[in-house]
Amino acid sequence: MEVPFSDTLRSQPRWVLLLLSLGLFQVSRLSLAFLRWVYTFFLRPPKHLLDYGRWAIVTGPTDGIGKVIAFELARQGLSLILVGRNPDKLKSVSAALQAEFRSVEVVTVVFDLAGDIPDGVQRLKMAIENLDVGVLVNNAGVCYDAPRYLHELEEKMFTDLVKVNMESLTEITRAVLPQMVRKKKGAIANLGSGSVVCSDPSILPDVHCVYCNQRVGQIHSFSYVDALSRSLHHEYKSTGIDIHCWTPAYPGTKMVPDKRHSFFNSTPEEYAPPAVRAIGYRTSILPHWRHSMLNYLAKLAPDSILNEWFLGDALNQRAKHSLT
Repeated sequence: MEVPFSDTLRSQPRWVLLLLSLGLFQVSRLSLAFLRWVYTFFLRPPKHLLDYGRWAIVTGPTDGIGKVIAFELARQGLSLILVGRNPDKLKSVSAALQAEFRSVEVVTVVFDLAGDIPDGVQRLKMAIENLDVGVLVNNAGVCYDAPRYLHELEEKMFTDLVKVNMESLTEITRAVLPQMVRKKKGAIANLGSGSVVCSDPSILPDVHCVYCNQRVGQIHSFSYVDALSRSLHHEYKSTGIDIHCWTPAYPGTKMVPDKRHSFFNSTPEEYAPPAVRAIGYRTSILPHWRHSMLNYLAKLAPDSILNEWFLGDALNQRAKHSLT
């Protein structure tokens, strides 16, 4: 006679039942996490960005991720304020946008983010004074051609990195926030780095600041961007302003010239569309699903192994550029 399965379970020792319960709980938890991941990257509807306002500001819009993001925002019907240092490139991107999206207006602001920041911010304020700015994308950033130790940085290189990646981003955000606060809505997206997600900055001195691929002060600057985004999100979420930090892995841009396209290294054209669709969700975001997988795999490795890998990768790149 066949014994019912329930009776078989009841006849088992308690430790077996406990292990089965724990296993069932873990399978359920992983299944829910996977379903949430699928929903986030493939099924979740994007925010209607025009609800934030009619205009969007994009810094660094003439190349790479920033340029593709500008086109994605225009595709959603937003008019654009393009902020960059090269007037000819700004004019070229503006013409291309208006040729493809005839209903979109484009304003350009020439602003060298490594130059006179107060003067540039003042010109930006004047440009947006009577515009309904709903979205700010702080995309502009600088890097250098090869990994370097901190003592190897020339003064201009170090100053440019700090001014563009930290000071200008903060001042532009400060200039835009008052309007968003008055109308009680807005979205701010800051482009950071996946290095702040898959690494532990507290152990940075142990890996000589060449740590994390191309970054010296860069890891500090992107950690700053991530921390600032988190802080501002909590300060302003009650006012209806969504603030977050995109944390890409290794997109193939001019900032990361040695990274060839691969499964985990997306192009700007692959990265920007999901990044725009993620505006308004969470605080730190890995918007591309392949970058999310890379981050998950990185978190499985102990920090010591991960940091040794980053250090070895950086030293290999130094060798390619004949830096000793």
